[in-house]
Amino acid sequence: MTSDDAEPTVPNPATAEPTAILPTNGTPPACPPAGSSPLTALTPPTPAAGNAPIPPPGSDAAYRQTNGRSVTQRSFGKPPGRDELSQNVRAQEPTFRPVYPGQAWPTQQPAYRPTYTPPPPLDWHQQQARAYTPAPPPKANRVITIAAVVALVIGVIAGAGAAATVVTLDNHGTPVADQPNTPVGTGTDPKIRTGSVSAVAATLLPSVVQLKVQGADGSDATGSGFVIDNLGHILTNNHVVAAAASGGSIQVVTQSGKNSTARLVGRSPAYDLAVVQVVGLDAPSVQFGRSDLAIVGQDVVAIGSPLGLAGTVTSGIISAKNRPVTTGDSVDQTSYINALQTDAAINPGNSGGPLVDMNARVIGVNSAIATVRGSEEQSGNIGLGFAIPIDQARRTAQQLIATGKASYPVIGASVDMTFEGGARVSAVSAGSPAAKAGLRVGDVITSINSQTVDSAEVLIVAIRTHQPGESVRIIYERGGKARQVNLTLAQQIG
Repeated sequence: MTSDDAEPTVPNPATAEPTAILPTNGTPPACPPAGSSPLTALTPPTPAAGNAPIPPPGSDAAYRQTNGRSVTQRSFGKPPGRDELSQNVRAQEPTFRPVYPGQAWPTQQPAYRPTYTPPPPLDWHQQQARAYTPAPPPKANRVITIAAVVALVIGVIAGAGAAATVVTLDNHGTPVADQPNTPVGTGTDPKIRTGSVSAVAATLLPSVVQLKVQGADGSDATGSGFVIDNLGHILTNNHVVAAAASGGSIQVVTQSGKNSTARLVGRSPAYDLAVVQVVGLDAPSVQFGRSDLAIVGQDVVAIGSPLGLAGTVTSGIISAKNRPVTTGDSVDQTSYINALQTDAAINPGNSGGPLVDMNARVIGVNSAIATVRGSEEQSGNIGLGFAIPIDQARRTAQQLIATGKASYPVIGASVDMTFEGGARVSAVSAGSPAAKAGLRVGDVITSINSQTVDSAEVLIVAIRTHQPGESVRIIYERGGKARQVNLTLAQQIG
């Protein structure tokens, strides 16, 4: 036990040095007279030395520390040791007891400490486990790492072209979002690209109209048409307006919704074309293209009112050219078309509408769709639509506007519609081009102007691609021998 930890010690008379007694006034005692022996523990004092009364001891408050410990040379002359320092810290700071293992020692105690201590997180054990779980070793394949870095750089560059957001830190370490470019979603409206479907639709829709036909006999029909000049002439199909040929009404509805009554200018059942007119029609006219320059595979757009849905736009391609197509419900209404085939969606109500190229030029008049054999009802679009070439439609429209009638070329002979392998002549009109060329009943026509003829429909369609007065070369077979003849086409009104 040391002097710091024990009570104040009492000196042993046998071993300890004499302790000087200080007077109460704090002045040191007078030295003994010269020549006298010093007072020691072994030399008894003089008889009169002990007669003076012993002064009462003074207060020791000046020599004690605040905690009641004795003041010694060790406590004053040396700095406190580690044990004393820790004791002082513990005496000054309140005792801290961790709530859960790993809780940090608080560096500064608040002036007010709440009585409620929050519990540790629920996944504390998982956090500790993850903290002591070693990281997986790095992959040794540097090629994969380099590829990943390159892919990341490419992704960053590609994403920077779509939107850029710069994130910085202010003086307080708070993220600050900076968007120097135009905010997302509020840019300028995109322009309509020239040659796109949207550009074609924007150009042609104001020129396309819907036709509503009511016949005198109570029959009705709907279809489409388009304005072809500034006089209000509208080109459409004959089968659209045929119900009003003997009386009735034809109503024209423009893109803006204005309804007007039209008059029938003329019609051609042979080509399935008709022209109606609305005086003072407020709609722009279209621009014609050239159907003979159309190529298989080129993009086209069909516009019309399928199933009464006005202003419908569909797109596709030219699937084929020179398709022989026969339309009509009766012999006198039968039409033979050397058609443009397209896969643009065409449905009932599209008839009479324009088929246009990507320069918004009309190259055909939508007229027919293929139906599945054996179907009792008319089917919708199956990707096989047909349009009258505009080269033929243009000539016919001009004739109808000029005279109200149209002509078409003929050879003056009838052919067997059931025969296959060519067009077999069944009758020859006297004085006709066929009679003058020497054709007889039973001859089989196999070619016209180097175009192969394998059926009666193909021969009729091929002839109607020409104009009356033109000369054509015909190859036919008689008695197993091929013969060739040239003849000039006559005309017929219809």
